Amino acid sequence: MANPLGFAPLHKKAPLVGAFFMAAIWGSFAQAEVRCAPPGLVQQATVRHVVDGDTLRLTDGRSVRLIGINAPEIGRRGHPSEPFADAARQRLRALVKASGGRLGLVVGKERSDHYGRLLAHAYGRDGRNLEARLLSEGLGYRVAIAPNVALTRCHRQAERQAREAGVGLWRRPAVRQAAELRRPGFAVVTGRVDQVRRHRSGVSLVLDDRLLVTVPARLHDRLSASALERLRGRQVEVRGWVRQRAGTGTGKRNGPRWSLSLTDPSMLEAR
Repeated sequence: MANPLGFAPLHKKAPLVGAFFMAAIWGSFAQAEVRCAPPGLVQQATVRHVVDGDTLRLTDGRSVRLIGINAPEIGRRGHPSEPFADAARQRLRALVKASGGRLGLVVGKERSDHYGRLLAHAYGRDGRNLEARLLSEGLGYRVAIAPNVALTRCHRQAERQAREAGVGLWRRPAVRQAAELRRPGFAVVTGRVDQVRRHRSGVSLVLDDRLLVTVPARLHDRLSASALERLRGRQVEVRGWVRQRAGTGTGKRNGPRWSLSLTDPSMLEAR
């Protein structure tokens, strides 16, 4: 089969990549496919191992973190896997296997994360974007971390399909109330904007007196302070990595117990 993406060859051998096709979970989807065209130069790479639903290991030893998706965490060190974590990994294995272990990668403007993993979009031999396919099947949450936001609009559309159909992660209530936050980690949170605070490092929103959402100054060219002020009193949905603020929960510090730093304006939506 001819390669529709015109990959620039980097490897000549493709290893066998094992996969177990879980048709009961994703095989019945019949929605119109969301197609996300490659946002840049596509280079060919060969996959040695699928680590989880958003991470690959290549035959040259590099790890690749897929841009635009956060898959549920696989359980480690005695901790159980999050719901649909194993399904996401097995689905990604199946997609890699369907391409013979060879994928097209489009490296992000920011090339690596703080773990040293290559940040890239992945495409199958048929030219279809792997992140969009996983998102449309409810096997991960859409994320946008500037400056790697070229496919944000397309990925949002893919996730919306799963959300409206109630499949995968969206079968159960996936959006948490700010007042009900109990632990750190990635979350999609909704709440009322009680306060809008301005400070040197940016602007912060306080949701339900429970979650402090910081909008760093580097995002203000796309999300102005005046626009944030207009959110006061409104219900919003925000997503990202929730952390406990130092000193809260011990009686030594007042204010919201949890914090979340916005990584892109698209991670905040007024409802």
